[in-house]
Amino acid sequence: MSVVALTVAILQTGVVPVLGVMARQLDVSAVDVSWAVTANLLAAAASTPLLGRLADLHVKKHVLLMVLALVLAGSLLGAATTSLPLLILARVLQGASFALYPIGVSILREELPPDRLMSTMAVLSGVLGFGGGVGLVITGLLMRGDASYHRVFWFTTAFVVLVIVAAVTVVPSRPRSATGTVDWAGAAGLGIGLSLLLLVVTKGTSWGWTSARAVAAGLGGAAALGSWWWWERRCAQPLVSTVMLARRPILLTNVATVAVGMGLYFAFLGLTGLAQAPVASGYGFGASVLEASVVYLLPGAVAGFLTALVSGRFIDRYGARPVLIVGTGVGVAGFTMLAVAHSTAWQLIAASLLVNAYISLAYGALPALVVQEVDMGETGVATSINAIARTVGASVAAAIVAVLLGRDVNGHPPESSYTATFALGAVTACIAMLLIAASRSRLRDIEPAEVTDYRAMNHEWG
Repeated sequence: MSVVALTVAILQTGVVPVLGVMARQLDVSAVDVSWAVTANLLAAAASTPLLGRLADLHVKKHVLLMVLALVLAGSLLGAATTSLPLLILARVLQGASFALYPIGVSILREELPPDRLMSTMAVLSGVLGFGGGVGLVITGLLMRGDASYHRVFWFTTAFVVLVIVAAVTVVPSRPRSATGTVDWAGAAGLGIGLSLLLLVVTKGTSWGWTSARAVAAGLGGAAALGSWWWWERRCAQPLVSTVMLARRPILLTNVATVAVGMGLYFAFLGLTGLAQAPVASGYGFGASVLEASVVYLLPGAVAGFLTALVSGRFIDRYGARPVLIVGTGVGVAGFTMLAVAHSTAWQLIAASLLVNAYISLAYGALPALVVQEVDMGETGVATSINAIARTVGASVAAAIVAVLLGRDVNGHPPESSYTATFALGAVTACIAMLLIAASRSRLRDIEPAEVTDYRAMNHEWG
């Protein structure tokens, strides 16, 4: 499952550094090629909850292999095509990869005893964060010289083939443990609503936030989600239980996840931009894509992975919530350091270690908080919603950073743009801390046998 999580991370970050190369080699504009990222996010928002629900209701190994097959098809198409529309289609297919993490959590919950689950999820989440740095390094190595962007897709093709072989060989196949049907109307409503709102977030800067397209997409997304909520409250077997989503621990944890997702991209985009900014700017380091990945980003990714390996023991001993509160404090310190001291390489690297430790702890603890609040048959869809919350946060942060770094002074953004980016990272970490502190479950002090009885009473505790 950690190897599967590595696939998700590599597919998320591997394409971003080569968007400029894609635009040049396909002879299209940067705005047009940005749809390779936007379409991937929209597909993820639309498909992840549905695929998570399918994993809850069917043999999880079969759903896992189905998703990997879609990702493989997308990788092959991206490696073979020289057409932008087909490249965007390839990224849509690869968007299914976002569901691999919640499916992996569902499999782990089915296979492991409760006393091992939380620590194992921390490792899985650590690999998810570490894989982002790995993807950047691999992309930097593949794109040396005047290489074709197809190399990145050929690499992901080969990697996904190896993952499929490993999944077929290692992952056990268990009979389905839950019964029910798929709420296709709910899946369509949630997918359309999330996609339209995410479309506004990702394209608002280029369209104009008050443009007709942005306003129409925003209102359409809000209307679709409102209709979806109305339908789910009345559906006999909803895709996502609105009672579950409205419970205080789940609601606050998902909102905190949005904040953590924002922090990830404030760090990722801020550090990358600052490292690659020209020395002539007075604050940049003039690093190449490979140098920025290896020197400035990889140490933090390794620190995050090592943090995940040990954090599981602390989560088991003290609980996910206290560990997460400490982690957000570390994040506030790291982002604050980046905001006030970023004139030398060691300052960037040292602060990156703190920020990545925070992200790693949060990625491990947030899904753990969700899992301990839901029944076995809701694990896939509940963690899918949590994963989408992280994606929404990342998309919002990317839009904010695009506005901040889009300001042009003498050919490059002013230093204050990076300071503001890192300061916002500290603010989001502080918000996450407050939300998690307030998300304490009322079921906390009830014995496990009693918890099941109370959950049967329409979840009236939240």
